[in-house]
Amino acid sequence: MSEQDKKTPILDKRSSRRTFIKNSGLTVGGVVLGGALGSLLGKDSTKTKTVESHVHSEATAVNFNQALMYFDKVQFDTIEAAAEQIFPKTDVGPGAKELLVAYFIDHQLAGNWGLNAKEYMTGPFFPTETTALFGHQTHLNRQQIFNLGIEALNAEAQKNYDNNFAALNEDDQIAILTAFEADEVPLNGAVTSGFFFRLLKSATIEGVYADPLYGGNKNMEGWKMKNFPGHQMSYANIIEKDEFVKMDPMSLNSQHNH
Repeated sequence: MSEQDKKTPILDKRSSRRTFIKNSGLTVGGVVLGGALGSLLGKDSTKTKTVESHVHSEATAVNFNQALMYFDKVQFDTIEAAAEQIFPKTDVGPGAKELLVAYFIDHQLAGNWGLNAKEYMTGPFFPTETTALFGHQTHLNRQQIFNLGIEALNAEAQKNYDNNFAALNEDDQIAILTAFEADEVPLNGAVTSGFFFRLLKSATIEGVYADPLYGGNKNMEGWKMKNFPGHQMSYANIIEKDEFVKMDPMSLNSQHNH
């Protein structure tokens, strides 16, 4: 990412959002391809060859995870709209809505991640400005943070546009999210709007690239944008090849379809 990209809010304008999509691969899909898979495929990846997977990948054609476990309808619609602005549909590929990212976030919040069940959550808690080294500290779990964030998104939308966030046009949604990213919107709790935005952005990207088993990345389209092979049974037939080998991705569910 260039210095200019770092200085420009990702939601500042459409072009910067497209740049964010491309650059996000450097920290998510690109690391896996360049590190783990790239070392297996050899030094020269300038040549491309396509091979078909031995195991069919239609196991993810029907997504049985497309059901709500935590959000109510208003909360779901709000997060779905916000996630789409963070990772929008472009000529590169589908956006968060088509990839069912809001379902992924819903399912994560319904489990241990949403409850911070495996994290130390006992005080004392110190103000962020005095403990920058240790990051943001709060007694709130992620469920509570999302509840506050969603409530604030809709309150800000009602105040400025007399409607809920999900019903606003794209430019108005971006304006609100930009204000959240810049920490300009007060939240009624022990977190800031910027903290909520960063948490939402992280969960959105995870939903784009996680295995479809967890509710997002519908039909592995997130992986297809990165030429990421997913969970292949074996690389034995290509490990000695010098050229980059493009493979049909496989999810964890794909491997049950023998």
